[in-house]
Amino acid sequence: MMRQSEGTASAADLVRRFYDVVWNKADEQVAREILHPRFSFRASLGPERQGLDGFINYMRAIHAALKDYTCTIDELLVDGPKAAARMTFGGQHQGEFFGVSATGRSIAWAGAAFFETDGRQITRLWVLGDIDGVKQQLGVDARRTF
Repeated sequence: MMRQSEGTASAADLVRRFYDVVWNKADEQVAREILHPRFSFRASLGPERQGLDGFINYMRAIHAALKDYTCTIDELLVDGPKAAARMTFGGQHQGEFFGVSATGRSIAWAGAAFFETDGRQITRLWVLGDIDGVKQQLGVDARRTF
């Protein structure tokens, strides 16, 4: 939560809000509050995106493909303006994902996320996820990309 008197937020608070509110609730308004306008985002499931709209379009696509998509922080380490999180991601496969039509199956995978902040907003994020595990659960050729 942002400290009103200083107008700053800890990296831990920003990361928790990013996952609990932005990703888990697909809250685009909060995304625009806590992500820097020149936010740089590199996801496991695609190329690097720049700016808020690039991230929001990616988030919409993931939520369209995976019903009840959730990101769970399993462990969070913070060093000043930087943070790293060990994560579990998951949802119910309801739309095309890795070229596979909806199966209705629940899928889950592990990942790690590395954040940089400026004391007010998240400026950069790089996520690594077990994409091979996702593909296995969907019965997809491991060479296929999102």
